[in-house]
Amino acid sequence: MHNKALEKDILLSVEKPARYIGNEVNMVKKNLSDIDIRFCMCFPDVYEIGMSHLGIQILYDMFNKRNDTYCERVYSPWFDMDKLMRKNNIPLFALETGDPVKVFDFLGITLQYEMCYTNILQILDLAQIPLYSSDRNEAHPIVIGGGPCAYNPEPLADFFDIFYIGEGETVYNELLDTYISLKKSGNYSRIEFLRQASHIQGLYVPMFYEVTYNDDNTISSFNPRYYDVPARVVKQVATDMEEYYPKKPLVPYIKVTQDRAVLEIMRGCIRGCRFCQAGMIYRPLRERDIDFLKNAATEMLSSTGHEEISLSSLSSSDCSTLKDIVYFLIDEFMQKKVNISLPSLRIDAFSLDVMSKVQDVRKSSLTFAPEAGSQRMRDVINKGLTKEVILDGAMEAFKGGWNRVKLYFMLGLPTETYDDIEEIAKLANDIATEYYTIPKEERNGKVNIVVSTSLFVPKPFTPFQWAAMNEADVFTDKKGFLMTKVREQLNQKSIRYNSHDSELSVLEGVFARGDRRLSGVLYSAYKKGCMYDSWSEYFKPELWDEAFLENDIDPSFYTSRERSINEILPWDFIDIGVTKEFLIKEYENAKAAKVTPNCREKCSGCGAAKFLEGGCRF
Repeated sequence: MHNKALEKDILLSVEKPARYIGNEVNMVKKNLSDIDIRFCMCFPDVYEIGMSHLGIQILYDMFNKRNDTYCERVYSPWFDMDKLMRKNNIPLFALETGDPVKVFDFLGITLQYEMCYTNILQILDLAQIPLYSSDRNEAHPIVIGGGPCAYNPEPLADFFDIFYIGEGETVYNELLDTYISLKKSGNYSRIEFLRQASHIQGLYVPMFYEVTYNDDNTISSFNPRYYDVPARVVKQVATDMEEYYPKKPLVPYIKVTQDRAVLEIMRGCIRGCRFCQAGMIYRPLRERDIDFLKNAATEMLSSTGHEEISLSSLSSSDCSTLKDIVYFLIDEFMQKKVNISLPSLRIDAFSLDVMSKVQDVRKSSLTFAPEAGSQRMRDVINKGLTKEVILDGAMEAFKGGWNRVKLYFMLGLPTETYDDIEEIAKLANDIATEYYTIPKEERNGKVNIVVSTSLFVPKPFTPFQWAAMNEADVFTDKKGFLMTKVREQLNQKSIRYNSHDSELSVLEGVFARGDRRLSGVLYSAYKKGCMYDSWSEYFKPELWDEAFLENDIDPSFYTSRERSINEILPWDFIDIGVTKEFLIKEYENAKAAKVTPNCREKCSGCGAAKFLEGGCRF
């Protein structure tokens, strides 16, 4: 950092100075006199979480490959640094040069989860950029949001200039070229640039759209203000999966959440779980070429010195080249003591064989995600797992030496009854019982089963986007009921139960399905001191209650009512490829507990094939 006084006085008095100094391995350095665009990429959470995010690594690498662009980074300062920056009037600065974020041309913010929204206001505030886009002028950066939460950008619409809908590898270059061209023409103005940006597919400029409401608070109309602004915004899909991938990712000096090289083996999912937003918005499935994966893995491990590589995807078991890449990594890197991490696997014979090679089975636990306890509920959500498959997988694992199992479930799913919840406890008990059928001398000690429940949030662009969400007190009651049922099981001493915070999940639901009127609530909550809401120890529900009251908004309007399929939803103007007709049909199938085959078994005509030349390749 350039400012030595800052380094000495401030950095030495914060908990982890390495969060703010940059200079990590593989950090890009450029001469500012050689570039036309300064782009600051932001992850609105603490450094350790932001540095583990693959999307930013991809865009950082992609932007910096351009000779005319310098991409730098910033993360949310932790509470101690935040306080010192405000006290000393230090504007938020980028890690690469230490320059204030407010002097950049663009500030790009990743919208990864709803509970980071107050941190976005912290970033803008500390950067000394007006929070509301309507208050910004030519001197301020263009603020862009992208990522999964951009698929319902409306609660944040007043704070952003542009939302990028889709995958970053597609039209960012067109946007940057447009900016340079306009700057060089001598006719640059903020409003003219935003107008031209709105003509680029996948870019949504909220100020160019007008929303009206009915007396019952539902949306009456959502229309462009100008004739040349598109009524629908089409998501952008990367079709060349080998064009951009960071072979020299940044390596932090301090331990971060995922301290490893990440190899994305494919994008999209064939499964069609009805609660899963990622499974819908990242369709269609696209696999990376096996030779590309082998080269990328080799280059990343040599350029970073990482001792672990993680194979990333939504459902790794569905990757047709999984065996090839796994056995390649084992052959090439096991003797070099490189660990191979395999998340998102179904527990089958191949997976267990591989995991026994790459893990110390006495230390690691296996993860199953049945999502629901009863077969009826698994059919409702289209999970496609039977009890037999779960028990067989568990038994295979126990015979392989594992004795620690994590089970992930959801509470509050549509049509759920208390009998369905009790089945969660019974399934955990059945798995423990299965373990104790192994002769004592062949067991690896006592079995340890952790049951975790997240609380169901109906997300945009899923078949459940119309469904009602449970209120916080109902969630709390259901968690208490499940805990009681776990304690009634024969193998209760082998089972532990933990769950998500009820009020936090309901607030997530409000912002997941909210509209523009929530910007006032966000602003009020931030001004009251709400930040890092996803960290349960810093979540202040009473301040959020005050913010809703002050803005005369009832949060339950967004969560606890089932929506009509004819209602205009805040995100209806976005085209993700998957059609509304398909989602409605899937919602009806859910209510009938009818299973839809996965994409490889039978095409269900979801609509996402339009993004690929020749359609989906199954």
